[in-house]
Amino acid sequence: MIRQYTSHDNTALVRVWKAANALAHPFLPDAFVTAEEANVRDIYPQYAQIHVIEADGAVQGFIAMLGDEIGGLFLNPAYHGQGLGRVMVDHIVAQQGPLKVQVFEQNTIGRRFYDRCGFAYQECSIHEATGEVLLHLEMPKSL
Repeated sequence: MIRQYTSHDNTALVRVWKAANALAHPFLPDAFVTAEEANVRDIYPQYAQIHVIEADGAVQGFIAMLGDEIGGLFLNPAYHGQGLGRVMVDHIVAQQGPLKVQVFEQNTIGRRFYDRCGFAYQECSIHEATGEVLLHLEMPKSL
């Protein structure tokens, strides 16, 4: 089940983020990860439109939208490969149309996922806070 985030989901949101981030972003500096955890908990819910997905009676993932851009999509690693990430993307696409996302070049899990969802490379940039390469991806307008 997908639904809008509420403040009651905050602990689950951070739990999911920590597990998924550790798996997808082992290359990120510890100081950045610590700061980002605080942002996930305290800042991002104020600015992003967040939808959570529940499975087995608990929040197992979320997608945070900033307009037509995915600001973050994280799924409990125990649920990877079960189609829940795609369900979240499809849910938002049905509401908003084609999406954009930025993904770290070293995030092979995310890159494979977005490739399977039909996102295409547009350009790259350097993530100022980490010095890592970011790939800018977009869904074709015809999807």
